[in-house]
Amino acid sequence: MNERRYWFPKPYADTVARLRVPAGFILVAAFLYLASPGAGSLAIGVPVAFAGLALRGWAAGHLEKNRELATSGPYALVRNPLYLGTLIVAAGFVIAARRWELGVIFALVFGGVYLPVIELEEQHLRKLFPSYADYAGRVPTLWPRLGNSLGPKRFQARIYMINQEYQAALGFLAGLAVLLWKTVR
Repeated sequence: MNERRYWFPKPYADTVARLRVPAGFILVAAFLYLASPGAGSLAIGVPVAFAGLALRGWAAGHLEKNRELATSGPYALVRNPLYLGTLIVAAGFVIAARRWELGVIFALVFGGVYLPVIELEEQHLRKLFPSYADYAGRVPTLWPRLGNSLGPKRFQARIYMINQEYQAALGFLAGLAVLLWKTVR
């Protein structure tokens, strides 16, 4: 069996995995400080961010972590729909905030923190599920392959709640509240 090559050294990926939450706080602080939304930017950015949130929610209703390899719903189109959803939410909030600097900061964090974490998770899944290598050969990492069958398994609200994805919805609402507040003040 060929050994899979990764972009990031494991010690680096392990370190940034621990920094994911602190990096999130830095992103929130930058967002609070820099955001300069207007009605037009909100009209474009908020629907984009909402689409990312919806993708995350759809994915969370298909993911039984460490019990079963998720291959249905959005997992039939892309291996990491939760991270893709996060990227879309961030893009929407950057558009709404009207600050290119936030786009640069979010891109650096995604590339420097989230991509190595994705690799760590893939290593874990390859060990946990023998069928993961075949799945990874059919389904792209982050860019969806449209046209794949979504599979027989349907979204399950119970799994969505177990995965506590409602926390992302609360974060979305908090970000939206900040944008609205900064627009009217």
